[in-house]
Amino acid sequence: MIPLDGDFILSVAPTFAGREALAQRRIVFALADRLSPVLAEYDIDTPLRIAHFMAQITHECAGFRTTQEFASGEAYEGRADLGNTQPGDGPRYKGRGLLQLTGRNNYRRYGELMNLPLEDQPELAADPVTSLRIACVYWQDHGINALCDADDLLGVTRKVNGRLNGLEDRQACLARARRAVAERWAVAVGAGQGPGPVLRLGSFGAEVEELQRALVGRGLPLGVDADFGPATLLAVRIAQGDAGLVADGVVGARTWQALGRDPIAAGPASA
Repeated sequence: MIPLDGDFILSVAPTFAGREALAQRRIVFALADRLSPVLAEYDIDTPLRIAHFMAQITHECAGFRTTQEFASGEAYEGRADLGNTQPGDGPRYKGRGLLQLTGRNNYRRYGELMNLPLEDQPELAADPVTSLRIACVYWQDHGINALCDADDLLGVTRKVNGRLNGLEDRQACLARARRAVAERWAVAVGAGQGPGPVLRLGSFGAEVEELQRALVGRGLPLGVDADFGPATLLAVRIAQGDAGLVADGVVGARTWQALGRDPIAAGPASA
């Protein structure tokens, strides 16, 4: 399994500052330890499939700044082609989620497919983890993996958007996603493990929390905040040095083992 965590998501997404950065971090943190296992459930598990999926969701959710369309949704009012036949349906069923699910018909269909009351409670589609699953079900429902295997960006974009809106940004996102996937694969192999998450400076999420608890268990003074910052980096290097490993601060299978942790059991998708 190619390592996909919060650090990976941020390497694909644009960089923001201020409130936009905080909004992005909130969404990415929610997705960090769920991305790998959820994508694997829907066979989005090859470098090309992952790269195309990441490119599309990164564009659609404005670089992970939102899981709800910025506009009011009034533009969709009266759109019978979307199933918006009742007053207020436009705003009620505005775009939500990582792939911006839009229109009463889509909320009904994916609610039924996922056994979720999306038509009655459309705001559920804005929950980051729920929206990740909706995006995967949509991806599967539209047979998009086959287009990814053919590396067909235009075909993938038409399936997601209906047209080719934002193609230039989707291309840029795809280029970043390709590099990020390739780097993660290389780091995983270089760390002496099969494909699986590798933690390093800038990572955050459940796996980092587990790492910090393991370091504290070895007597290293460290706060447990699920954020791989400079203090965690120093603690990792000390632990690696004590174990006779190269003290590079990169946590792969050998470091987990040195900490007395099973690299498979260390988290939902840990190194």
